[in-house]
Amino acid sequence: MKASVGFVALLFAVSVAANAATDYKVQNRFPIGGTDGWDYITVDSTARRLYVSHGVRVNVLNADTGAAVGTIEDTPGVHGIAIASSSNHGFTTNGKENMVSIFDATTLALIKKVEVGKGPDGIFYDAGTNRVFTNNHGAHNITALDGTSGDIVGTVEVAGDGEGVVMGKDGLVYVALEDKNELCGFDPKSLEVKRHIALDGIEAPTGLAVDAKNDRFFVGGHNKTMLVVNGLTGKKVASFPTGSGTDSAGFDDQARLVFISNGEGNITVIHQVSADKYVAEAPITTQASAKTMAFDPKTRKIFLPAATVVVTPGADATQKPKRSVTAGTFAVLVVGQD
Repeated sequence: MKASVGFVALLFAVSVAANAATDYKVQNRFPIGGTDGWDYITVDSTARRLYVSHGVRVNVLNADTGAAVGTIEDTPGVHGIAIASSSNHGFTTNGKENMVSIFDATTLALIKKVEVGKGPDGIFYDAGTNRVFTNNHGAHNITALDGTSGDIVGTVEVAGDGEGVVMGKDGLVYVALEDKNELCGFDPKSLEVKRHIALDGIEAPTGLAVDAKNDRFFVGGHNKTMLVVNGLTGKKVASFPTGSGTDSAGFDDQARLVFISNGEGNITVIHQVSADKYVAEAPITTQASAKTMAFDPKTRKIFLPAATVVVTPGADATQKPKRSVTAGTFAVLVVGQD
């Protein structure tokens, strides 16, 4: 009798999650415009601001209305944005000049620039140590900066190109190494690498989210696959297909839903029934080019930059296709539940 009751409860939980997942859709679009490319988007859930990387600047929007707050200029090749809440400072990775811009998160005024490793890309702020970490693709390492002064405090030798970054249950910072197909865990205080977790079945991992309570990592790769990984053992718990062009991930710890954003124009949704049981739900339709996302834990909405992108084939097989953004189409999509 107890087994039957448990089975019915499990079916009910799965049914509720499936119905909830299908309620997600694009609810709004916050227009930005321009024809520059983009990369990461960051949401400051407390201050209610969105930071959108946009070629040579960062567009800052009101996260609730989409109204323009201002811009952070002179950030050539900007990739990521991190907000150090303790000092009210913001940090951008300027990939084309190997610099980090440090700005006042209230006024958006530039405080200073700091040279870091070659090719800074993703960026992460750890409140526990008040440190900012930049993933340097050209140098294959991570630069650590003080979140208040902006001074460099050391380097993490990960020997790889970092993408998604999260804080693990064990107090280590974990970064997905795109060129190594692994998660690398390092101590944010000593800056020593402590763990390497091989991601069997994943190629070019980029999206990374975590359920810290249950010690589970959610990793999305470029081979249309995502993994659930046990953080304690490093073993695979589950694997699911995703869309193409995966770049980011998020986890809603209230709804127990994992989100993987795919550039082909959808979000893969995986329901966490328990720490070791997962069910794939219907994907959320977004827009082609909406490859990266930011999940807002306060409103439980998802923000994704996107635009109409025209691809022109190269003159011959040796030339790469040219991609151009159609003027007036760049915007932030707002995905939520009705």
